[in-house]
Amino acid sequence: MHTKGVGLHTGQEVDLTIRPGEADAGIVFRRSDLPSSSQVAANADNVVDTQLATTLGEAGVRVSTVEHLMATFAGLGIDNAQVEVGGSELPIMDGSAAPFVRLIRSAGIEEQAAPKRFIEITREVRWTDGLAFTSLTPHDGFRLDYTMKYDHPYFEGLCQHARVDFSSRAFIRDISRARTFGFLADIERLRAMDLVRGGSLANAVVVDDDGVVNDEGLRYEDEFAKHKILDAIGDLYVAGHSIIGAFTGYQSGHASNNALVRELLADPASFRSVTFENGCQPPINLYRAWNGAQANGTPRSP
Repeated sequence: MHTKGVGLHTGQEVDLTIRPGEADAGIVFRRSDLPSSSQVAANADNVVDTQLATTLGEAGVRVSTVEHLMATFAGLGIDNAQVEVGGSELPIMDGSAAPFVRLIRSAGIEEQAAPKRFIEITREVRWTDGLAFTSLTPHDGFRLDYTMKYDHPYFEGLCQHARVDFSSRAFIRDISRARTFGFLADIERLRAMDLVRGGSLANAVVVDDDGVVNDEGLRYEDEFAKHKILDAIGDLYVAGHSIIGAFTGYQSGHASNNALVRELLADPASFRSVTFENGCQPPINLYRAWNGAQANGTPRSP
């Protein structure tokens, strides 16, 4: 599949092509504007920046704002893919994962001759940074619970919270359309930092002192918290496999999510790698909407 769009922070238009990946190769990003060897694997060790986005880097090659596409891969059961991008940042599209979902579902998904592997949480892992915290705990499925609270007039007295029992169907219906958001008062400051140069009302929810500026309003009543869950799904997927466990986040973001993944992988006693073969079935909510989760998945050729 192929598309193009503007990078949220760079403001540059880039081409994006997603191709099938070899079984058990994982998600690999390649910079098509650089020499052919310029690629970076999507894993926790390669997360090199988490300021307002998740950036991967390896051997001098960087690709930023990968979280929405990574969430799409997780949501659709894509284990292996080659992602070619013609610049340093993925296109932001409409600020959500929905355009990526539509493109990949239109292209189709192929099962591969390799068992799908999961990371099953066996004991609690927690990361705390001031008031913010994230945790993973054992759970028969994949549940995400997020709470946010901003010191801002629009959010005064409002505690945004969302909980999702993950499945492909729930991801597509309840999470994928949640857009990134920001505050009108912060835009000039961020642009002075060479950030959000491609941001607009077409690819973000913007909030001023009176509320949401966008004419269309919100797509979900709890769209802000659900976008944080969308980000968390993408950030957690750099662990390398889908998670069986419960994620909880409070006032957390990309940095906390990546720190949690690193904490998890550094403690082998906190998880085990599992597959579901020979008739064994994974927790029901981890099934893809259109077939089972026993095999690796990859997008069809564009």
